[in-house]
Amino acid sequence: MEKQMIFAWAMIFCLAVAPVYGQYYSKTIKAPPRVEKMTRLRFFYHDIPSGKNPTTFLIAQANITQDFFSPSPYGSLYSMDDPLTLEPERTSKMVGNAQGLYLALSRDPTKFTAVFYADFAFTIGKFKGSSFSLFSRYPLTDFVPGPDVIREMAIVGGTGAFRMATGFALFRATSSNASTGDASLEVDVALYHY
Repeated sequence: MEKQMIFAWAMIFCLAVAPVYGQYYSKTIKAPPRVEKMTRLRFFYHDIPSGKNPTTFLIAQANITQDFFSPSPYGSLYSMDDPLTLEPERTSKMVGNAQGLYLALSRDPTKFTAVFYADFAFTIGKFKGSSFSLFSRYPLTDFVPGPDVIREMAIVGGTGAFRMATGFALFRATSSNASTGDASLEVDVALYHY
């Protein structure tokens, strides 16, 4: 009985303390006005799952969806650390990298769609140390899309010069290989940030 009373008093004490700490975090203050900036960026993104030095790796795949004839079988999870360059060639000057994950979602082996999360970080120039985060669905497309096919993805945050960024990124394939999954894309970005 004595242990039950101690437990009951301990519970009452814990419940009484919770509102006190809750009030500490409930204070809302009005933020000072800020000037929103818009930044436009253009660079090239290279996703390379093949060869001796791949930048994208398959990290998980369901046993029931193995399709060895598709570069990205349905339900496959990939990690990436892809280079960002100034020009379409992979050997051109590197300005940063895109690190993240994507999950392949198309059951059709000739098409590609994915849920995509990546942090695009810049390592040189005016935006060195800054990054923006992209979290969006890559719309259904052929593995070898034409140069006129443009895909839009959402920007949901950023750091450094791009703190609190929102906006969009437009992806256009400059080269792709359906058999290896390698792709290079031109990326045009519109960032709204403070």
